[in-house]
Amino acid sequence: MHPEKKQQTIIRKPLLTALLDSSKTTRRAEIKQIDFEPGQATGLHDHPCPVVGYIASGSVTFQVEGEPVKTLHHGDAFFEPPNKRMLHFDNASDTQPMTFIAFYLLDENEHELIRMLP
Repeated sequence: MHPEKKQQTIIRKPLLTALLDSSKTTRRAEIKQIDFEPGQATGLHDHPCPVVGYIASGSVTFQVEGEPVKTLHHGDAFFEPPNKRMLHFDNASDTQPMTFIAFYLLDENEHELIRMLP
């Protein structure tokens, strides 16, 4: 290290702790960037696998069935438990796009990421 360079501090900001079902084996992760247009909604859905992620830009109306609705903003993390109905994962803005990064935690033979529900 050069004497003229200041020591830099690495900052680890806690965003989320998700409790995963210990009976599920996770052997791979699919990581997706997902972009929504202004006002775009996912619709009622669930996932066969746990999904963790964060909001890269914009804001999201987020609600897991049985939990209160909340608004997530740029930098916020989320957890979508497997086989739980997602009532809302919607762009909260009618004027701005939204982008999030999702990490799908899968077993080696799982391929389905999302199931749209009636």
